[in-house]
Amino acid sequence: MFLVKRFIIVGKNSFVSMNVKFLNLHAVRSQIQIGDNCIINPNVLLDGRKGRIIIGNNVDISRDTYIYTAQHDPHSDYHNIKFADVVIKDYVWIASRATILPGVILEKGCVVACGAIVTKSVDAMCIVGGVPASVIGKRRSQLKYKIDYHPPFYT
Repeated sequence: MFLVKRFIIVGKNSFVSMNVKFLNLHAVRSQIQIGDNCIINPNVLLDGRKGRIIIGNNVDISRDTYIYTAQHDPHSDYHNIKFADVVIKDYVWIASRATILPGVILEKGCVVACGAIVTKSVDAMCIVGGVPASVIGKRRSQLKYKIDYHPPFYT
């Protein structure tokens, strides 16, 4: 955590696992921001090369999730890159192997199912899944929990 906090902003009581990949071309820590009481599991990719990634509080990002802020424009004659920020609001849960594309906003309390590819923003408390992700349900939780996960040994 000591090294992680030198390159990105990490809130109180948050845990970033080993093997999380940060892409940051800027010498600015605010390019990738993680709020309080979050868990970022192994093999997550946080791509802050161009756009910013802003993660709220009590967010759970599961293994092998990719969050991109840049992608090639398929309509460009010159294979240009387009980029946009990704915002993940409080109490969002992103399950394993999901992919979040540039410009997406995940509103409070939404859930992204395993393997989903999120190409558009998701409304609060919605559960999305599939390729491309679409609404498959509604979350009924009161969101009263506080993530407090700090394993003694974790890879």
